[in-house]
Amino acid sequence: MKKTVDATGLACPLPVIETKKALKEMSEGQLEVVVDNIVSLQNLEKMAKQMGLAYSLETVHDSKHIIHIAVGEISSKEEPNCEAVSGNTVVVLSSETMGSGDAELGRVLMKSFIYALTELDRLPDKVLLYNSGVKLSVNGSDSLEDLQKLEGQGVEILNCGTCLDFFDLTDQLATGSITNMYEIVQSQMEAGTIIQP
Repeated sequence: MKKTVDATGLACPLPVIETKKALKEMSEGQLEVVVDNIVSLQNLEKMAKQMGLAYSLETVHDSKHIIHIAVGEISSKEEPNCEAVSGNTVVVLSSETMGSGDAELGRVLMKSFIYALTELDRLPDKVLLYNSGVKLSVNGSDSLEDLQKLEGQGVEILNCGTCLDFFDLTDQLATGSITNMYEIVQSQMEAGTIIQP
């Protein structure tokens, strides 16, 4: 069986997400993924290595790259990553932006990060939002739909009440529940893994 995914024009992390979806639908065969930039190709190569899949790369021209993934065939270079994650996983969003530098880029990155969370095979147990991070879970937020999706999938969304009050956003909260600093600290102390973008 041969399948092709055209991921040209898709922004990060969509090429990886679409490829993972296609891989789930295949038990064996050849998956070709076409991308239009080298960064997407490198991300797909990294994903194939992490999954322990045999692959080859092809560059047709500067704006067309293809990764060929052999589904059902384990790479001799890499073993599949079967390491188990223990304990609760807590994602901490302490800002409405990701990273430091340009604020607009930071908002774009945060939106992509939260969307990527919704596409993971293993979802986090909790998402903690404090400081300007609470702005992500109120009406009008670009990430509201994705946070609501996570909540619908059983992820606990906890918003700092003091922070909502500070930004005068308590009445606009549209997903998750209001919490306090004690519960925020306790959640992090009990976590097996804490992820903070």
